[in-house]
Amino acid sequence: MTRRLLGTAIGVLALLAGALTYIAHARNGGAAAASENAVPVVTGQPMRLDGRTLFFRNLADGPDHGKLAAVPLADPSAARRVGDLHCDRFAAAHGTAVCLRLKPSSLPPETELIVLDANLHELHRDTLPGTPSRARVSPDGRIVNWTMFVTGDSYAATGFSTRTGLYEVPTGRLVKTVEELAVFVNGRRYFASDVNYWGITFGADGNRFYLTMASKGKTYLIEADYRDYRGTAIAENVECPSLSPDGRRIAYKQKVGNGVWRLAVLDLATRRITHPPEPRSLDDQPVWQGNNTLLYPIRNPDNTTDIWSTTLTGPPKLLVSKATSPSLS
Repeated sequence: MTRRLLGTAIGVLALLAGALTYIAHARNGGAAAASENAVPVVTGQPMRLDGRTLFFRNLADGPDHGKLAAVPLADPSAARRVGDLHCDRFAAAHGTAVCLRLKPSSLPPETELIVLDANLHELHRDTLPGTPSRARVSPDGRIVNWTMFVTGDSYAATGFSTRTGLYEVPTGRLVKTVEELAVFVNGRRYFASDVNYWGITFGADGNRFYLTMASKGKTYLIEADYRDYRGTAIAENVECPSLSPDGRRIAYKQKVGNGVWRLAVLDLATRRITHPPEPRSLDDQPVWQGNNTLLYPIRNPDNTTDIWSTTLTGPPKLLVSKATSPSLS
């Protein structure tokens, strides 16, 4: 390799490292707040998936920044319990949890996938390419899924694309990418070199699932069958879908401008779209609390992040400050 080519390669790697650092920083809530705004924290207490707890990534200033934290769902203003587990993304359901953690100094970036039981004890660990973006667990606790930002796909004009995968907890089967999913758009099998998938959400039966497919400047909501491994596009401009517990609605982020998304809800039976009264831009996958309330993180102008909630018709309410990646279990 000539000196010029070597210098170019080093420069590209430096730019790539900087870009990925920015993405990880932005996706995970930004810098911690000043110490005078510290929130009450309790350490040394066990945390468990008990169905009455709100888990999240702690963004409060101090040595516990970035660790998994929890508060009672009935009293989210209580002092947060903080454990030793560091997660960039966390999700849980029915006694199963997943923690995604970016491996430090890895280039190209790599992420640890850690599957946990109801006592947050490790069941399985894998290393996957990319930077953590989304994570979910199926309502029956049997399937863990995730989305990563990855590099190196030649069709990605920006140098970035997504990779979405699955892990079957009972069998140990690992599906590193769902790109083999047979998808139909307007009744015809869809093929394109630039297809990206992200943001999986499963139904209560552990078989029906939804996800976003992006291609040729459009995003589609795909309704899919896990056993048959095929899906159909049922709507457009749907990103990061989240299925309500009763299986009737999809909450998602709807693009309304360049880098601006609005919280939206799609009724699957009528295809009617409504907008909860949340005017701020949302860049995450909403979480349902029951069938009428949504939880989601919002980044503040000072680059800190808080978790908010809203009903389908009521005003937004601050739930947990200096926190992100909410999950109910």
